[in-house]
Amino acid sequence: MELAIVGVGKLGLALLEGVTSKGMLPASEIGLIDAHTERVNGIAERLGARVIRESDLPHARRVLVSLQPRVFPEVTHWLAQENTGYISTMAGVSVSTLVRRLGTQRVVRVMPNLAATIGHSQTAIAGPKEAQDAGDLDFAHQLFGAVGDVYDLPEHLFNAFTGMSASGPGYMALVAEALSDGAVRMGIPRPLAHELAAKLLVASGELLQRRAHPAMLKDEVASAGGTTISGLQALEEAGVRGAMIQAVVAATKRGNELGKDQEE
Repeated sequence: MELAIVGVGKLGLALLEGVTSKGMLPASEIGLIDAHTERVNGIAERLGARVIRESDLPHARRVLVSLQPRVFPEVTHWLAQENTGYISTMAGVSVSTLVRRLGTQRVVRVMPNLAATIGHSQTAIAGPKEAQDAGDLDFAHQLFGAVGDVYDLPEHLFNAFTGMSASGPGYMALVAEALSDGAVRMGIPRPLAHELAAKLLVASGELLQRRAHPAMLKDEVASAGGTTISGLQALEEAGVRGAMIQAVVAATKRGNELGKDQEE
């Protein structure tokens, strides 16, 4: 068995669909472990993977740990296996903590975001030399490359990446909801307002990728004495820029706290 996925939530399912559809791994070489038996049985049957038990883990070359960080200490007694590589998506859980709890240097820390479910994830990746020498880093690159873009990042920046990119879809959802509410306030029907807000964020992202700096797009849209500059002034007066910065800072700090909890 090439890969065991422990915790088959939205991310685990996205990875399973991504790697099998792109031919990286045959579904028959992927084992699934999850507490929600009925759900994971359905996923395995639909995609051709197999449901495995804890006792089957020694047969896996690599294990993807996609659990809530608070659960990790409770399951390490059966997760830790000899001659196995590990890939962790757990927020705040450092490489050193993974090494200590799993008893191996073959650990890779990754941090994707929800866009993995549509093949557009941004995933940070880091691991020690032992993981690189064993091919675990390359494997993780291929695994998460099947569902988006992968970035090699120094581990000390992981919580900041989490605070911006992994948490970012939640921030953007709030922005879309606020834009939609504003449109409704000015008379646009709610369903149309929702559609316009969602498509606006998608199109804006495409435009931003074609420019060297976000300010370039802002300046292109904001003509002298026009509607956009008036709206931008209102955003500045409301402190929106500072609020977005503080959101990233707060989420980063929470990632640091989660990591300290695991070190105890």
